[in-house]
Amino acid sequence: MRIVSGTYKGRLIRPPKNFRARPTTDFAKENLFNILSNTFDFSDLEVLDLFSGTGSISYEFASRGCKSVVSIESNFKHQTFIKKTIEDLGLENVRSIKSDAFRYVKSCPNKFDLVFADPPYDLKEMESIPDFIFEQNILKPEGWLILEHGDKKDFGRHKNFKEIRKYGGVNFSIFEVYKNN
Repeated sequence: MRIVSGTYKGRLIRPPKNFRARPTTDFAKENLFNILSNTFDFSDLEVLDLFSGTGSISYEFASRGCKSVVSIESNFKHQTFIKKTIEDLGLENVRSIKSDAFRYVKSCPNKFDLVFADPPYDLKEMESIPDFIFEQNILKPEGWLILEHGDKKDFGRHKNFKEIRKYGGVNFSIFEVYKNN
């Protein structure tokens, strides 16, 4: 796994072999971030990365100079790895928090420009994530929720659904807070 662009482009991230996280493929990350770079000014973005796993998405946002990135991971080993990687890279714009994603969002006082969620593809609450995020009102106006999921899920009928991008077995459903919401 590597950081695909930005200040830390090319840096390899090597989680331990016994890691249970499924990192987003470099190919999928590169394509997703191409879309994001045509839509957002990274230097203004405040990002929430839920179900962070290896932290690869947080590192990508940080490498591109985001204002702030909050990385949420409930697994102690994974969160410890993320904290160490943040320290090793000297990322001052990333904060790693060990917490259940749902619990964190429920008590979160902040609003974000972008929320990225990459839960386990078999998570039973997967289909409720978009509603949960919008009900908690943690996205700024015109903010995006990007939900990574497998082929078996279809969020196309959700009222905030914007589009889907597919890269092999990786699907990104993008949802947006509309001005009139």
